[in-house]
Amino acid sequence: MVSRRIKLHGFNNLTKALSFNIYDLCFATSSDQRKDYIAYIDEAYNAERLTQILTDVSHIIGANILNIARQDYEPQGASVTMLIAEEPVENAGDTASAAPGPLPESVVGHLDKSHITVHTYPESHPHDGICTFRADIDVATCGVISPLKALNYLIHSFESDIVTVDYRVRGFTRDVRGRKHFIDHKITSIQDYFSRDTKKAYEMIDVNVYQENLFHTKMRLKDFDLDNYLFGINADDLEKRERNRVEKRLRKEMQELFYGRNL
Repeated sequence: MVSRRIKLHGFNNLTKALSFNIYDLCFATSSDQRKDYIAYIDEAYNAERLTQILTDVSHIIGANILNIARQDYEPQGASVTMLIAEEPVENAGDTASAAPGPLPESVVGHLDKSHITVHTYPESHPHDGICTFRADIDVATCGVISPLKALNYLIHSFESDIVTVDYRVRGFTRDVRGRKHFIDHKITSIQDYFSRDTKKAYEMIDVNVYQENLFHTKMRLKDFDLDNYLFGINADDLEKRERNRVEKRLRKEMQELFYGRNL
């Protein structure tokens, strides 16, 4: 997917931004079950776990972590932000030095240019028993490292029923002749970068604006097993009429999240 390497004048100033909205759905029949589901999600995706996921993303795309800020919230939710750089984080002078960290000139040029963030939003509503876990993830890089390498890992790191992915290349960089380049790689769709198992598991639609280097893909899990969406009970525990009602409600919720509107 990578075109012939461009000889640049100085640093690659293109910003490649990958944004995810990931949704996991669940049905809980009682108030206690809804509370238990929120508590389970809050623990499964706490700030410590999210930090590990983002650390793995940094390794996958070949970035170096400069700083980490993380926070668990009350009553629920968590956030993690990482500042990352393309270049190795080491003393710009004597690499054998026992200095505790990088000198300012070795990292200051990258501090506000590359980052990874995640925010989680567990929620439930007593009206119909639907519980939703949403995670918003942003990976923004500059230089030659690409956030697209982390696509499949991020999707498989969360229990993803509905996924909305946006990828945009912003700004420009110059080659040695002074010619501006507004993108430095070939791409027709975000789907080009999905693994075979991801493509097989999800229904996908695209909305791409090529002249703006803006790419958008919506994904919906194909398989539907009611037992995977019930918390604290099994499908066999429900009467047929109730089972049908719950399945219909869950499918409607998935449709609304997929299309981004009430149906």
